Amino acid sequence: MKKVLFFGGDKRSVTAFETLKKSGFSVESRGLFRGDNGDINKADIIVLPVPSTKDGKTVYSPLTGESILLDYIKENVYGRTVITANYDLGENTVDIMKLDGFAYLNAVPTAEGAIAYAIDNTPFTLWKSRVLVIGNGRVAKVLISRLEAFRCLITVSARKFKDFALLDTENIKYIDTSKVKETAGSFDIIFNTVDARLFGSPGELQNALLIDLSSMGCLDFSQVEGCAAKAVKLPALPGKTAPETAGKIYADTLKTVINLQT
Repeated sequence: MKKVLFFGGDKRSVTAFETLKKSGFSVESRGLFRGDNGDINKADIIVLPVPSTKDGKTVYSPLTGESILLDYIKENVYGRTVITANYDLGENTVDIMKLDGFAYLNAVPTAEGAIAYAIDNTPFTLWKSRVLVIGNGRVAKVLISRLEAFRCLITVSARKFKDFALLDTENIKYIDTSKVKETAGSFDIIFNTVDARLFGSPGELQNALLIDLSSMGCLDFSQVEGCAAKAVKLPALPGKTAPETAGKIYADTLKTVINLQT
């Protein structure tokens, strides 16, 4: 049986670790639980957390605070498979963030967390709210389907003719993403899902609440503090709002990847 070693991680990794253990996998950890000391030399498969790193130097280990250098893992790969999230260790790397199955399932807690924030931070209902979803990718598609259930007045921004055609077949209003800045004032809530700087300043949002779900951010959020704009960046929502579900999705993906290695 392949030996799996978890490095670091948050509550999602804890759920994934326990799920794999209950499923009969041989699992150890380091930096996930206090006092754990899994041996990398005995591991066949190394699992880095979601995200694998936040500083580009150490493994993301919020539960223990242990400093595990990424260089240490690189030096000890020795042909082992390393499962990562948005991090590349070379030919032995499997980045689960690039797997469609994981991305689509992970979009569910992301979308629900974003909607929960919108409900808690607006003085009006989602029903009949004028909502703009920037982008038409995986997260956006799941978000749109949930917002439709709330009977929001939805507009989607995209750039490709293919996306416009698909949105048209579903009778969803759309605009070109190049028009987002000039039309922001006609919406109550804006959900951003794309990695692009779309706004030059918070003032361009006018009265809309911006909920940014992208990695990069569609505006400079350092400008938001102290101004009237209502804007928030919500990265890594699955681990914050639904760690149990996100952890099970993570575990199911890990099982699939690990079984392919055997």
